[in-house]
Amino acid sequence: MTDADPSILDTRRLHQFVVAVESGTLSAAAQRLFLTQQALSASIRQLERDIGVSIFDRSRRKLHLTEAGGALYAGAKSLLAGNAALIGTVREVAQGAPKPFVVGHSPAISGEEVYRLLTPAIAAHPDQPITARQVFPGQLRELLFANEIDVALRRGVDSPPNLASAVFTYHELRIAVVADHPLAGKDSVTAADLADTPIVVWALERRSFYTDFLVSYCRRKGFEPTLIVNPIQGTPPFTAVQRYPHACAFVTDPAGDIQGGAVKAIDFVDPPLAPVQAMWLPHTHSDVRSALIAGDGDPRV
Repeated sequence: MTDADPSILDTRRLHQFVVAVESGTLSAAAQRLFLTQQALSASIRQLERDIGVSIFDRSRRKLHLTEAGGALYAGAKSLLAGNAALIGTVREVAQGAPKPFVVGHSPAISGEEVYRLLTPAIAAHPDQPITARQVFPGQLRELLFANEIDVALRRGVDSPPNLASAVFTYHELRIAVVADHPLAGKDSVTAADLADTPIVVWALERRSFYTDFLVSYCRRKGFEPTLIVNPIQGTPPFTAVQRYPHACAFVTDPAGDIQGGAVKAIDFVDPPLAPVQAMWLPHTHSDVRSALIAGDGDPRV
C-alpha cells in the first residue's frame, strides 16, 4: 500500500464501500450504484490506497472485512450522515429558509416534557421551525443516520456507538395510581410502599434502559418488583393505571389529580431521578441543539 494522508477520505468512495458491505457482493452493490463491477472494484482499491490499509480480505470468495475494514464500516455511516447534514445546512443557508429542526423522542419522554426541554432553544431561535416526533427507541439511531431527525431524546446514559451523546437533565419521578387505590390517600410514598403493588412498564427487563432503571431502583430499595408490561404504546404513562387499576406507574407529572381526578400522582419521600439523554451525529454543528442541551428548560431535579 502507498503512504496516503489518513485524514482525507473521498466520501463518494466511502459510500460505495458501505453499499458493498451491505449488499454482500460487489455485483449486487454495482447494480445498486449503477456502476460496472470493474469500476466499483477499482474505486474500493483506490479507497484502500487512500487510507493505506486493506479493508477486504481477498483470500475468501465472498466479501469479508478485515479488522481495519470493520472499523471503517463502523464509523462510515455516521460520517456520511454528517456529510449529508452539512450539505443540507449549507443549502438552507443559501436559500434563506431553514428546514424544521426535528426532535425525535422516545415514548418515555412526553410531548409536554419535550416542549419544556426545548424552551431555551425556542427563546434563542424564535424564527426556527421545530418539530417534535415520537419514535420507538429502537428507531432513533437509524433515523439519525438517515437525517430524518436532528437530535434524539431518550431515557438513557450509555454512550451509543458512532453517535455523540450527553445526559443534560434529570426528571423527578412520582407514582401514579387510580383514585381508589390504597396508596391514593397518601401525600407521599416510600419505595417500600410499592413492594406489594405491581408496577406497569412498557418493555421487559433487559429490553429497555428505562425498565432496567426502575427495576434497579426497586432492588436497591430492598424488594423485587412485580412488573406488568403494558402493550399500549405512545400514550401518557399515567393512563396505564386505568388499564391496570391494581398497579402503579412511574410518571413525571406534577403531584396531584390527573385526568379530572381519575388518577393521582404522588411524590416520593426520596424520589428517583430519571436521566434525559440527547444523541446526535458526531462532527455536526447545530445552534438549536446546543441551546437545547445547554438550556434549563426543564430543571426538575
